[in-house]
Order: sequence, then structure tokens, then C-alpha cells
Amino acid sequence: VILRFKFNLKSCLDDSFSCTGNCGNESLVLPNTKCEEVIGVWCQSEKITSRLLPNNSPFQLVYAGGNWIDNLNAVESWRAVTDVELRNRSDTNRPNSSPQTTMFPALRVPSNCQRNINLLAFDPDGDEVKCRYANMSLQECDSTCTPPPVLSLSSCALVLQRIEETLGFCTSFAAASRMNCTLSFSGNSSNKTGSYAVSMVMQDFPRQAITLTQTDKSKVWKTTSDAISKIPIQFAFQVDPAAPSCSEGVYLPRFLVPTPEHGAHFYTPVSVALKINITAAATKSE
Repeated sequence: VILRFKFNLKSCLDDSFSCTGNCGNESLVLPNTKCEEVIGVWCQSEKITSRLLPNNSPFQLVYAGGNWIDNLNAVESWRAVTDVELRNRSDTNRPNSSPQTTMFPALRVPSNCQRNINLLAFDPDGDEVKCRYANMSLQECDSTCTPPPVLSLSSCALVLQRIEETLGFCTSFAAASRMNCTLSFSGNSSNKTGSYAVSMVMQDFPRQAITLTQTDKSKVWKTTSDAISKIPIQFAFQVDPAAPSCSEGVYLPRFLVPTPEHGAHFYTPVSVALKINITAAATKSE
């Protein structure tokens, strides 16, 4: 199994997850590699490892032991948990693949500007992807799991948002590529400025009942209400002082052509570099 990690720390340090369960023997594929750095503020790095396993039973990875930056929702030390499911699926006759995502180390918004933050979510098996805050009772966080009071979370598809608001529930017939985990920030000049710690979990749910078969032929039944695997998403959310205007392109940047639309798909051959051009402007930028 191939495991990909992305670390967001104040400095570019190498680190690793501890493993319990069917851990096998770990090998390094890509050493901890710096993706982007703002010296003295944060560093984002990526690491890839592989594990050679004796069978396809599940295992769990835990990353814990450090301290969060100072934050307003009283989260002290971090703990990130990944459940890896490798048993063969009855619908694909292949091992399960966990959801995939990526995230900036920190997101910033003015206190008075309403924003919807659409977390990227993709599942190779076509499963439904859902997000939730980390749960203390499941040992998915350390000192506390208090979510930021300035954010609300929805797993509904944006394309069905108006229908869902009317019906009062998340419809289940959205296509996999249209499903998003959405964080909503209600712009209000009374919002307390500063940093908040966001600890979330992303999970995949089968779109029909399936069985998972282990190497020893034992089986586990999964319904559409049962999560198969999970990955952690953790980042800082910073609320800045109010902006004079919330209109994009004035004080806040507005994306311009040729910037791709959110959720755009790109296809490229393996080992061929993919270049994406992004342009943004604000008339009152300093």
C-alpha cells in the first residue's frame, strides 16, 4: 500500500505516523520534501511511504504529540487519525482506496465577509465523500475537539443546495464528482478576530451495500450508512479585521482568466508535468 502525507508545520521538519494493526514493513518512497515555505510562519511538506503487508486486514495511523498555534477555540495539542481499509470490495473486486484531498496550511477571511469554503474531495472508487469535525470519543483529537464557532459544516452538494435547503436534508443522488464538503463563514463585523484550529475527518461511504473480503476469506458487510475508511484534515482558520468592501476585485482578490473554474478536471500522462496558470487582482491591493 502507498501512503501519502502532507504536513503543515511552523518549520520544515520531518515527522511520521505511528501504526497499529496490520502494519507490515515500511519503506520510504519520497523523503519529506518542502512544497512551500513562509519562513517563520509555516512550512508545507509532503512525504510518501509504502508498506508491504502480510495480508489485507485494516490498520490505523496516528500523528500526535505537538502543539497547535495559539487559537481562539482552545485546542492545545494535535492528534490526526487515519483508518486504512484494504479488504477487497465486492463492487470493484479491488482493495478500497481512501478519499483524496489537499489543503492550505491556513485560510484567511475578513470578519465581515461571508464565505463558502469548498474542501476538495475525490474518491477513486466513486464512493460518497462526507466530512465531519473530529470526535473526542473516537480519539480523533487530543486535548479538545471544539470546532470553530465561526464556521458551520455541510456535506451536501453545492449544485443541490437550494433543493436541500427546502427539503431540509442532504439528497443522496448527487454524482461523486459533484459532492463537496463545505464550510460556511457568516460575515459579521462582530466576529472575534484571530486564529482558530480546524480538526476534521473525511470519510468514504459506499453508494450501495457491499462486502469487504479479507485474505482469510472472512467478510464484513457495509451499508450506505457505514464509513469504509477515514483521513484527517487539519488547518488554521484566521479571521482578519473587517474589510472596507467584500466585493471581489476591490480589497479582496478576484480570479481572472485563465484561472480554471473550481472543481475543473485536468488529465495528463504519468510523469508529464502539468502547468496550471492562475491570475488574480484587486484594485485596492497594497
